[in-house]
Amino acid sequence: MTTSLTPPPGLTVRAATLGDAAAVCALLNEVDLLEIGRADTELAEVQADLKHPEVDLERDSWLLFEGERLIGYALLWDESGGERIDVDHYVLPGRPEGALHLFDLMEDRAAQRAAANGATRAVLHLHLNITPTMDLPALRDRGWRPIRRYNVMARHLDAAADQLPKAPDGVTLRDCSEEEDRRRAHRLLQECFAEHFDFQPRTYTQWLDDIDAERVDWSLIWIAHVDGIGDAAVLRTHNDRASMAWIGNIGVLAEARGRGIGSHLLRHAFGHYAALGRDRIGLGVDTDNSSGALALYERHGMALDFAVDTWELTRPV
Repeated sequence: MTTSLTPPPGLTVRAATLGDAAAVCALLNEVDLLEIGRADTELAEVQADLKHPEVDLERDSWLLFEGERLIGYALLWDESGGERIDVDHYVLPGRPEGALHLFDLMEDRAAQRAAANGATRAVLHLHLNITPTMDLPALRDRGWRPIRRYNVMARHLDAAADQLPKAPDGVTLRDCSEEEDRRRAHRLLQECFAEHFDFQPRTYTQWLDDIDAERVDWSLIWIAHVDGIGDAAVLRTHNDRASMAWIGNIGVLAEARGRGIGSHLLRHAFGHYAALGRDRIGLGVDTDNSSGALALYERHGMALDFAVDTWELTRPV
């Protein structure tokens, strides 16, 4: 593999700025239309990525232009403080040299960041639709390999059929309008997902940055209290997607599992959003999740919308 930090003829690259968010969002929606058949990226999501404090836009972002047209976008961030580096990569089809040039830049920068963390290698992770605009054989030739699959599941909502459910005995829900409960929700999520694939511990402040807390409606995040155990589960949702309401996390502590709490939280989300007038709700799930989450969602009428693979590359620094 030949690596070059010089753009191919006819193409230019520069770093992104916050002012580029609308153009990046438009590009990502072009890619969405090709990969999943609908525009599914919100401007606020792009803005949150570009302003994240763990991203140095000057060195961790790249815009690829063909003349004046934006045809590619890449972003890199480091949640681990070690060898694990995350990257995003989007490119319009028919520009293989430009697409690979962005990988040259991302991989080189990832090695720099891992080295600065004191790691001896960089382990890059990238999420790609299973039918992406990227040339997958070319990606494999670079040493990238798919290691995990995530399903985006969705379900129709009906206000008459999807009523708020009766809670299991001994279980009560409260939202996170109070600061103390926001901190409790964070602690629960850290504990519930600590054993999950690709989990990275996050402080409360880091988590607030991750979820773009300035825009969060805290009344859409709930904690489940279980008699005899205490606060034992959390449901994080948001209502800022045009295509569907979204469940970001459902987490239940190990000692509270088997009581139907996960099902209750799922049905609570269905009922709440149906009452708000939403007609569709979705979530993402690791298909290899050992907790049986995929089967749980399928039992409650959720079906595959599209799938995404995690690709990995290990590179010495």
